[in-house]
Amino acid sequence: MKRVIMVIAMITLSTTGALAQTDEKTGTDNRSEISVGIKGGVNLSNVYDSEGDDFVADSKVGFVLGGFVSIPLGRYFGLQPEVLFSQKGFKSSGTFLGSTYEMTRTSNYIDVPLLVSFRPVESVSILFGPQFSYLTKQKDDFEGGTISATQEEEFSNANLRKNTFGLTGGVDFNVDRMVIGLRAGWDVKNNNGDGTSDTPRYKNMWYQATIGYRF
Repeated sequence: MKRVIMVIAMITLSTTGALAQTDEKTGTDNRSEISVGIKGGVNLSNVYDSEGDDFVADSKVGFVLGGFVSIPLGRYFGLQPEVLFSQKGFKSSGTFLGSTYEMTRTSNYIDVPLLVSFRPVESVSILFGPQFSYLTKQKDDFEGGTISATQEEEFSNANLRKNTFGLTGGVDFNVDRMVIGLRAGWDVKNNNGDGTSDTPRYKNMWYQATIGYRF
């Protein structure tokens, strides 16, 4: 996670300078305009054990799709709330009673990031903030020996306080009306629905790449 954040930071710094020169040449600047957009892309997700390092899992790819609103608070700062359908999960494998097995978990979430944006130039948005995630469906695919099974569970989440709190951040590159986004995120706490919170032992972590269109 730290290495990916450093890579995103290096890309941001190197690209900001180049795009700043482009903005100066074109003379355009729409940082003070409210805009809405749609985007889609992929997640590379995994989970980690917050209570120890013994748990090992493999990453899996899922898709993400949703929309966002950019609300300027001056020329350089703003807010960007988003609503995303996001697939996360992990893969694991091992041996049990002499037989090898593989298990893949796919978790469907409604993610609501509430991001603060910093736009040093029109073409770059640096974003960071909290994210609330609502689990809607979970699917486990298991294969081992002669056994193959699938288990699905749906969640209504009628109690909106029952969610997972996380943090996410990254950078958006704005090319005309196209938006190319790179993000990283991780879960922090669960809300049990009765107002109490705890730290989940197995937390989601993900890297996200999207392409969108700003209206």
